[in-house]
Amino acid sequence: MRTLERAGARIGYEVAGEGPAVVLGHSLLCDGRMWDAVAPVLARRYRVINIDARGHRASTWPGSPGSPGSPGPFTLDDLAEDWRAILDAERVDRAALCGLSMGGMTAMRLALAAPERVAALALLDTSADAEAAVKRLQYRLLAEIFKAFGNLAGPLEAPLRRIMFGVSTRADKPGVVARELGRMREQDARQIYHATRAVFDRPSIFGRLGAIRCPTLVMVGEEDVATPPDRARRIAGAIPGARLEVIPRAGHLTTVEQPEGVTAILLAFLERAFSG
Repeated sequence: MRTLERAGARIGYEVAGEGPAVVLGHSLLCDGRMWDAVAPVLARRYRVINIDARGHRASTWPGSPGSPGSPGPFTLDDLAEDWRAILDAERVDRAALCGLSMGGMTAMRLALAAPERVAALALLDTSADAEAAVKRLQYRLLAEIFKAFGNLAGPLEAPLRRIMFGVSTRADKPGVVARELGRMREQDARQIYHATRAVFDRPSIFGRLGAIRCPTLVMVGEEDVATPPDRARRIAGAIPGARLEVIPRAGHLTTVEQPEGVTAILLAFLERAFSG
C-alpha cells in the first residue's frame, strides 16, 4: 500500500502490473477490495492503480464530524483531485479511469476537469444526476445512524443488503453478501461520514457530459436499486459514442456480484480504447 498526503488527507492506494495505466475507484462504504476478483486479471496487461477514497480503509480524513479541529466536508471534486495527484505522483500522463458508484462519480469529474489526463472511462453502477430528494433524506438518515452506531452493525444491515446487492445475489450468493458486509463493518464511521455527505449531497453534472470525448463504457447491474439502469442509460445517451452494458443477475456491486462478466467486458473495452 502506497500513500499520498494531500490537503490534510492521507490517500492509500495499491499499484500492480505494467503497461498503460488503469485507475480503479470503489463504491461508498466499500474500499479497493471490491476489485479483488477484477484487478489481478487487469494487472496482467495494465498498470493498475487501485485507490481507497478518503475515509475508507487505508485513506484517512482528519478529525470527526463536529469535533474541534475537524476540517469539515469534502466533495467529489476533491476526490477527483486526489486521483489527479496520484497520477502525478506515479508519473502517469494519461490513464483509463474505472469507477463504480462513488468511483464513477469521481471519474466523470476528473474527465471533465482534466480531459488530457483521461484515455478512457468505464463507469459502473453510477449516476451523473443529483440524488433524488426523497432518497437524499433516506440516505442522510442512514449516514446519521451509521455515525451514531460507529459501524454498520444493527439496524443498517437489512437496508444495506437491499441497496447494495441484487435480488439474485442475495438469494444465490449469501457468502458474497456476508463477506462484503463484513468489510463494510470494518470502516470507521467517523472517517467515512464526510464521504457519505459528498455522495448524497452532490450536484448534477449531467448537463456537462457532452464535453467528454474519450472512449466510454457504461455498465450497470440489471437489479441495481441504488443507481438504477435508467441512470446508466442517461449517462450513455449523453456522452458521445458511449456504450451501455447491462449485467444480468447483479445489483449495485457488479464487481463482486458478477466479477467474471464484468472483467471480460472491461478487458475488451480497454483493449479497444488503448489500441485506438
